[in-house]
Amino acid sequence: MSETTHGASYASAGVDIEAGDRAVELMKEWVKKTQRPEVLGGLGGFAGLFDASALKKYERPLLASATDGVGTKVDIARRLGVYDTIGHDLVAMVMDDIVVCGAEPLFMTDYICVGKVHPERVAAIVKGIAEGCVLAGCALVGGETAEHPGLLGPDDFDVAGAGTGVVEYENLLGPDRIRSGDAVIAMASSGLHSNGYSLVRHVLLDRAGMALDQQVDELGRTLGEELLEPTKIYSLDCLSLTSTTRVHAYSHITGGGLAANLARVIPDGLHATVDRSTWAPGAIFDLVGKAGSVERLELEKTLNMGVGMMAIVPQESVDVALATLADRGVESWVAGEITDRGDHTTGAELTGSYAK
Repeated sequence: MSETTHGASYASAGVDIEAGDRAVELMKEWVKKTQRPEVLGGLGGFAGLFDASALKKYERPLLASATDGVGTKVDIARRLGVYDTIGHDLVAMVMDDIVVCGAEPLFMTDYICVGKVHPERVAAIVKGIAEGCVLAGCALVGGETAEHPGLLGPDDFDVAGAGTGVVEYENLLGPDRIRSGDAVIAMASSGLHSNGYSLVRHVLLDRAGMALDQQVDELGRTLGEELLEPTKIYSLDCLSLTSTTRVHAYSHITGGGLAANLARVIPDGLHATVDRSTWAPGAIFDLVGKAGSVERLELEKTLNMGVGMMAIVPQESVDVALATLADRGVESWVAGEITDRGDHTTGAELTGSYAK
């Protein structure tokens, strides 16, 4: 019988409700692993519930919120058919923005948009998000999976998320705390993280014609494995740092690059100088630059160049900060300092040449 004879249905329009239900069942076990004591109810309600009475221990609690996605990195996951790591990227992009002000991540929600619901694929994406939430110390309290046939191809998808954290007012980090003479500590990235993939894809895949399954000697693995390396989640590392020593501010190095993101936390009248010679960016950054003849300044305003998070601390806190991060397995080093130029200029700049 034709559709005209029977009448149209949601299924005939391309939306499979049963597949969506199956996806929810598959993801429940992963969401459960993220639960905190403050979370009420389970997956499947219309809203996630978080017991706000937990905030009574604060004198003046400030709620911090952020939302983000992972950009065109999802295209790499789609091409490789690997879906259980992209969630780490999503959590990192959201929760590492929240921790910058000193806030403890509390909970997160996600939004997954697909052209066609493949239950196992959606569950794999949620698995990655749940694993990321565990690494960030937050709960995954809910989300939405939307099927958009006709707008997205059957294998196309995108992800976004929103998170909430809390910080005591008197412990709020940011520009007001920064002083001339403070040290800038860099924390190594795990690679490209989740920014600049439009440039990376254009240069390596389109212009250079490289294949994702191509073994690249200087990377020590395939190009696809390098490009899909999950974004490092620094949330608990930063919270540990603020609990063991004085921290004045953090800067999450995302879109716009190192200098632009660091400048966002520098107060009027002060200047941050970062010395490139204190580290050597990973091979992937050199590969992108050479393959696309991309100028250094263009690379630096697009990619993180090997630094995923920066902490600004007083000089007397440097040794403890570096030791704390080392104990947590985070590669870190003093990369620069805060100065008062006396000319009321504000911002951040990179000087020197990268180490080899």
